Amino acid sequence: MNKSSNRRWFMVMVLMFGMVLLTACGTKYAALPINEDVDICAICKMQVKDDAYATQLTTKDGQNYKFDDIGCMNQWKTENGTDNIGMDYVRDYNDKEWIEYSKATYVYDASLRTPMAYGILNFKDKPSAEAFIAEQGVGTIMTAEDLASHDWKQNTENMDMMGEHGHDEHGHGEEGDGNEMHQEGEMKEESGH
Repeated sequence: MNKSSNRRWFMVMVLMFGMVLLTACGTKYAALPINEDVDICAICKMQVKDDAYATQLTTKDGQNYKFDDIGCMNQWKTENGTDNIGMDYVRDYNDKEWIEYSKATYVYDASLRTPMAYGILNFKDKPSAEAFIAEQGVGTIMTAEDLASHDWKQNTENMDMMGEHGHDEHGHGEEGDGNEMHQEGEMKEESGH
């Protein structure tokens, strides 16, 4: 082999190693699956359901914390700060796919039922959030930046409607898919989901 071939071979190996390293780093803070048998909300200590309301974050040192409601995750951030967060995730209300917190679009209305009655739903994009608002007739579009200054109050009326601690019903349908819709103060299951 001549010097030119050796140099090319070396560069190819360096590039391949770099790609492997970047790929490994990209999954460092990947969202973990919810295990309803063992996952407990880091704040309220209630069971975390494998539904559209579940959220989670992973700290830079690899600790994973799961929450049953985005409001609980916000409380954790308030108590512990955000400097050590590697990544935080919410789930899309429609298909339960994990979304990076900063990239999601949110819908807020105090009357929306969520496990801990914070009234915030997560969507993967703005058109999905707008469609929900158009269909339900309630809600305000919010971004992650908006949530930073949001007044995180629980709607105690919704907590009472859902049972003690707001978790007996979770506002779910029979299948527990988190796709029930709010309409005129009542939850109704949307057909076709």
